[in-house]
Amino acid sequence: VAAQKCRKRKLNAILNLEEDVCNLQTQKESLKKEHSQCSKSINQIKQKLNNLYHDIFSRLRDDQGRPVNPRQYVIHCSSNGSVFIIPKHLAKSEQKQDNRKEQKLKK
Repeated sequence: VAAQKCRKRKLNAILNLEEDVCNLQTQKESLKKEHSQCSKSINQIKQKLNNLYHDIFSRLRDDQGRPVNPRQYVIHCSSNGSVFIIPKHLAKSEQKQDNRKEQKLKK
């Protein structure tokens, strides 16, 4: 009787594990689909942002009326919602400062 109960528990454990495996495989497929959809959305947003970036720079002019070179300038959005066009070298140094501030806050 004890051996029979042991075999029954073992069989139940195996059945439960097989069910868990099926559930996890279903969940994995669902997550793969979700990941794929998120990747597509991210790529679409990146493309829209890139188009907007190019549209903005195509309309910008310097003091002499010449087009602003997007290779030399970047669009910077501040935390208060202000938008600026700044030289790339300043943006890089500002990013370094922001990264340092974030690292200090994490410590």
